Amino acid sequence: MNKVITTGLMAYGMSGKIFHGPFLTAHPGFKLHAVTERNQKNAEKDFTGITSYDNIEDLLNDQSIELIIINTPNYTHYDYAKQALNAGKHILVEKPFTATSDQAVEIFELAESLDKKVFVYQNRRWDSDFETVKNIVKSNKLGKLSEVHFRFDRYKASIGIKSFKEESGVAASGLQYDLGPHLVDQAISLFGQPDSFHKILGRNRENTQVDDFLSIHLSYPDSLNVFVHSNMMITDIQPSFVLHGRNGSFIKDRADVQEEQLLKGIKPNEPGFGIEAKGKEGKLTLIDKNGDRTERLIPSKPASYISLFEAVYQSLVNDKPFPVLQEEILEQIEILEAE
Repeated sequence: MNKVITTGLMAYGMSGKIFHGPFLTAHPGFKLHAVTERNQKNAEKDFTGITSYDNIEDLLNDQSIELIIINTPNYTHYDYAKQALNAGKHILVEKPFTATSDQAVEIFELAESLDKKVFVYQNRRWDSDFETVKNIVKSNKLGKLSEVHFRFDRYKASIGIKSFKEESGVAASGLQYDLGPHLVDQAISLFGQPDSFHKILGRNRENTQVDDFLSIHLSYPDSLNVFVHSNMMITDIQPSFVLHGRNGSFIKDRADVQEEQLLKGIKPNEPGFGIEAKGKEGKLTLIDKNGDRTERLIPSKPASYISLFEAVYQSLVNDKPFPVLQEEILEQIEILEAE
């Protein structure tokens, strides 16, 4: 690769250290040049020679940076995206892209007027488990689908320390803006825009100010019903992907290991990265025309979020379409912001 994209990170907390830095350094098309660290200076320990700015203004004024990754708290995405675009940078924005669809439209239109590109970091499209689900759907092994469930559950009874996720007065707070973007994006990426939807939110943790339960029913043509669920009070985690079709069913746990491996310091280019543990295969059950039943275990192929960064690179250098489309992001946010 002759072209190298000089890149800056707006923050160096967990997301910078885990979800961005390792892939920017593993991909030969990117150079991780600078980060913003207001207090503790930790980036140098992980990336020798990196520039650490005390504030975002200095990062944006760095003329060598072409791409800015906005990995700051949810409520800042809209404002920081505008600042970065006006500073002449392309941007990669973590989910949720913005709190409202009006804000999202404004950002997309501003980018177009400035001839800059906007990418949304929907990394869960590149999870091994979801890749397997996608392959099952595209193979049409299940025939006409009637019912699909995507779940992303946790058990976190206590109120988290990140106030931007837990306070009701903060834009884009609560579970629906935390895990909701992953679930809705996966549904839209597979099945497109629904004809209609119905959303239920709940608050179950003691003293919570925000939703910690989310259930959305997405209705599609030809009687396809897709349900996305997330609950922070689940002690016995259920299968995360359940698909029922005319020819059978597919059931799969959420088994992607990338985040776990990255937290342990395993790099994307190391052997074994992105390979699911044995015993986590999905179960495909089919009924043939004679009524005979067969069951197969379907292993997932290795996965890596480096594919997301490759897609960003190809868009910037070769003007190839980025797979996370603007219209998909707008539809996602319209669902999340709906009362």
